[in-house]
Amino acid sequence: MGDSLMDGVTSIMLLPDDCLCFIFNFLDCRNDRESFGLTCHRWLNIQNLNRRSLQFPCSFGIVGPSSLSQSCTDINSFHLYRILARFQQLEYLSLSGCVEILDSALSYLKPYGSKLQTLCLDCCFKISDYGISLVGDGCPFLTTISLYRCSITDAGLEALANACLALRHVNLAYCPCISDSGLRALSQGCRELQAVKISNCRGVSGVGLRGCSSTLVYIDAECCNLEPEGIMSIVSGGGLKFLNIASLSCSNFRNGLEAIGNGFAARLKILNLRMCRSVTDASIVAIAKGCPQLQEWNLALCHEVRVLGWASIGSNCHNLKKLHVNRCRNLCHQGLQALRDGCKELSVLYMSRNSRISDTALELFKLYRCNVEIKAEEVMSIGPNWDGIDYDEST
Repeated sequence: MGDSLMDGVTSIMLLPDDCLCFIFNFLDCRNDRESFGLTCHRWLNIQNLNRRSLQFPCSFGIVGPSSLSQSCTDINSFHLYRILARFQQLEYLSLSGCVEILDSALSYLKPYGSKLQTLCLDCCFKISDYGISLVGDGCPFLTTISLYRCSITDAGLEALANACLALRHVNLAYCPCISDSGLRALSQGCRELQAVKISNCRGVSGVGLRGCSSTLVYIDAECCNLEPEGIMSIVSGGGLKFLNIASLSCSNFRNGLEAIGNGFAARLKILNLRMCRSVTDASIVAIAKGCPQLQEWNLALCHEVRVLGWASIGSNCHNLKKLHVNRCRNLCHQGLQALRDGCKELSVLYMSRNSRISDTALELFKLYRCNVEIKAEEVMSIGPNWDGIDYDEST
């Protein structure tokens, strides 16, 4: 029996590499995959060659105050070299939170990072435009890059746009040194762009996206200094499905949002105007009429929307399923009645602290629209994940 067992083990050990690769990829347990590489050097090499993704203990997806205060492994150039040399088939690499990593470390992407499709450098504070140019040189097939809170400028974006033509998802949130010039280079150079995050980029007005590709379906521009012309540029591609311009910083905007309803955003499905306090009925009417596919609309804290605006939503938003009206000062019983009598597909109404809505008006709404769930919670963020967006021409 012992000899038979040894013969079986020997047979497995002598399996060709392609069979071992198949076995390794069949393993769905992390511990089993790690144990696979402990068998022998040959099996370890197969494990290394089949690894497709890697992130460090200091990596994080959503950054908050607690994330930045956690202890973090100091990844340096030598560490990154050893990692890239070992795992040469990586398609996903996250260095997010590696706050000490320098530009020079990214030079190793050229010999070893050609297979990378996703690279996350969130809060890599010491990475500059030079480092981003090294990314471009080493990762020509990159489709997703996240540069949240990085100290890059328009020069870095231009280098990226010139080298990584297949980019689809780009996160530039909280990059204070970029402007419309860098966005223009990105949108004109990368014609497969699908999602761009520029929230809290105060130097961006939106005009850099003029003439963007129709593949651009997702834009997050919360807390930006957008201008009316910038709004027109943002929707100019004609393919937009998700738009977040919450907390619009321009105080004199007034009717500038009418551009959203001018026909170029007819495919829009999710719109976040939360805390756009100066948006008027004229803009609401234009959007309600010009965006017939809207399914979710956040108008929380939009104090200037009055009966005319609510009536237009009720009359024109036939596909609306979720509506946020928390703390809208001028939502009264007439406006609520307009929503009650229209919006036949509405399933969830987020409503709280609406001082002009009487208990009677609310009970009448519940009576006539018992299929609509009224939620008191105030939702800050709506829509899909930015890096999970796919362009689909048919929808």
